[in-house]
Amino acid sequence: MLKRSKFETTQSQVMQRAEELISAASNRYRITVQVANRAKRRRYEDFENNEDAMMKPVLRAIIEMSDELTQPEIIGEI
Repeated sequence: MLKRSKFETTQSQVMQRAEELISAASNRYRITVQVANRAKRRRYEDFENNEDAMMKPVLRAIIEMSDELTQPEIIGEI
């Protein structure tokens, strides 16, 4: 039985968001590392809070970061 997540996103939507995120970034490696770091941070936050994650941390990071594309500091220099 498949678990239904509260985030109604399909694989094609996640792929589209990831492509938008990469195309908006000036450096593909840097944005990949930023997604990985955010996913790692969220994973530990969920673990510490004893929350049952409905969505994998990497997918959540991609969705959150693609939603924040309107904020240039996400993709800009750190």
